[in-house]
Amino acid sequence: MNTFVHRIMARRRAALAGRRRDRGSMSMFFALSSLAILMVMGLLVDGGGALNAANRATSIAQEAARTAGQQLDPAQAIEGTAITIDPDAAVGAAQDYLAAANVQGSVEITDSGQSLTVTVNDSYDTYFAQFVGKGTIHVTGTAKAHLQTQAAGG
Repeated sequence: MNTFVHRIMARRRAALAGRRRDRGSMSMFFALSSLAILMVMGLLVDGGGALNAANRATSIAQEAARTAGQQLDPAQAIEGTAITIDPDAAVGAAQDYLAAANVQGSVEITDSGQSLTVTVNDSYDTYFAQFVGKGTIHVTGTAKAHLQTQAAGG
């Protein structure tokens, strides 16, 4: 009878020992899965935010270019010698637009006053990427405007 009790006790100890070895394996899987989900969520949130910031920067650059492109040189236009952008007025109008939008940028007039390029520099403050040392994502938006003139009666 003593042997029977020993066998039962040995089986119970073996069963308990097997259960103890499995302890913690589910919590490790849960921790790794949670970390992976948080990383994907961070990529989606911060990646989407950076894309939105870049789209906003491009949109602001387009509007500033339109505003600057309307600043014609009146002296040349009235004389009929040329239709060109007034450089000082165009740069001032674009910079005013950028200041109203609370962004930094630059304006470059090219092609003998027929074209201009506005570049906007902005940033996106991250939510999840700051935990890995990336607190800000810098974005740039660029837009070009070109004067289109048409002959009278055309």
